[in-house]
Amino acid sequence: QVQLVESGGGLVQAGGSLRLSCADSGHTFSSYTMGWFRQAPGKEREFVATITWNGDSTYYANSLKGRFTISRDNAKNTVYLQMNSLKPEDTATYYCAARRGGLNIARREYDYWGQGTQVTVSS
Repeated sequence: QVQLVESGGGLVQAGGSLRLSCADSGHTFSSYTMGWFRQAPGKEREFVATITWNGDSTYYANSLKGRFTISRDNAKNTVYLQMNSLKPEDTATYYCAARRGGLNIARREYDYWGQGTQVTVSS
C-alpha cells in the first residue's frame, strides 16, 4: 500500500526557491516510479517531473528543465522536487504520484496520489 504525503509548499517571492517533499508511509516505496504534477486554478493537472525507482533516470516537462530537479531517497521513502528561480506562473497545487513501471508523463498512468501542497509565488 502506498500512502503519499506532500510537504514543503508555501509562499515565496519570484526568484526564490522551495523544496517539496513527498513521503510514503508504506513499505514498497522503492518499487515505484515517482512523479510530480501540478494544477493551477482553472487549469488541468500537468506533468512536472518523474524519476525511476532507483533514481537513475529522470524526465522533465520541457518548460521546467534547468529550474526544477527531482530526486529521491529510498532509505527515507521520500521523493523531492527542488524548485529554483520560481515564477508567478509556477503557482499551483503540487502533487506527487506513484506508479509501477517506467517513466511516464501521463497522469492516468499513476496509481497513487498525495493530497497536494500549495505553492504560491508572488511577483
